[in-house]
Amino acid sequence: MAALRPLSRIGRLASGICRNHRLICDTRRRGVASCVDPAHGLTDEQKEFQKVAFDFAANEMAPHMAEWDEKEMFPVETMRKAAQLGFGGIYVQPDVGGSGLSRLDTSVIFEALSTGCVSTTAYISIHNMCAWMIDTFGNTEQRERFCPDLCSMEKFASYCLTEPGSGSDAASLLTTAQLKGDHYILNGSKAFISGGGDTDVYVVMCRTGGKGPKGISCLVVEKGTPGLSFGKKEKKVGWNSQPTRAVILEDCAVPVTNRLGEEGQGFNIAMKGLNGGRINIASCSLGAAHACVQLARDHLLVRKQFGETLSNNQFLQFKLAEMATKLVASRLIVREAATALQENRSDASSLCAMAKLFATDECFNC
Repeated sequence: MAALRPLSRIGRLASGICRNHRLICDTRRRGVASCVDPAHGLTDEQKEFQKVAFDFAANEMAPHMAEWDEKEMFPVETMRKAAQLGFGGIYVQPDVGGSGLSRLDTSVIFEALSTGCVSTTAYISIHNMCAWMIDTFGNTEQRERFCPDLCSMEKFASYCLTEPGSGSDAASLLTTAQLKGDHYILNGSKAFISGGGDTDVYVVMCRTGGKGPKGISCLVVEKGTPGLSFGKKEKKVGWNSQPTRAVILEDCAVPVTNRLGEEGQGFNIAMKGLNGGRINIASCSLGAAHACVQLARDHLLVRKQFGETLSNNQFLQFKLAEMATKLVASRLIVREAATALQENRSDASSLCAMAKLFATDECFNC
């Protein structure tokens, strides 16, 4: 008889697991709210702007998402409406038009917006990253010149790092910027630039010195600058509400006054921008997965087979519970990374990379 006791404990544990799986399907019981609720653990203020973002996603983005994708529309006016709510410069300082919120606040907002349209929110996140880079590394004149229009989304920004021959190995980029008088002359090209051709401000990483990361500087190139042109719009299988093009620089003269920071600081600026960018994109994945879990749950509750709803099917209960688990685990690591970055902790860069790796993969599976 003694040998049966551990088996009985396992049986009770298994029974508890099954009940938890059923709770996720059953919206009339309270197990779901505390488990997958994206507002769990947030302050009252964070819950307020999360609600604003959820409402905007539901009313202004979700009804048009399919049309934007099918017709490859860049929804400028909708994004400007989002900017009126403070979403054009979420973590830009208020003195130049930003909202001055934290990295965790930003993650919460992007997750909520992505339930309406992931593609558009992902572009907004890139725009925010560019505005933050100018706000953080620009001088007073540059901040006052560029940031207000970016925060209101009267103007839009693109981040230009990737090249045809340099992706993950960003320090090997080949775009050159030769100093001639009070201008840099840029030559080279950037590949797969989100917003390319439709945006107004291009934050460009280019080589002003020798090989390696210490030879890279950061310049702000404005649309209409002679020598700046764009490739054809890329054909993609999704994310068509944000255009993607090559950015081509041919003897493109950019004033020295458009350089962010000092010569040789560009790689450091680019990487600091990407730390936040990784959290932002991971947050977009959270929003997509959250919407998928809700849609799957709703379908199981109404779809009937063999005389009962699919929510009573144990296999599907398990699948939905696995999705919910991946979502919650992803959210936890993303929010921890956001907090680490805000606090400038030594593990921030690693956590940002881990969050993007884990959350984008697991949420894609959802």
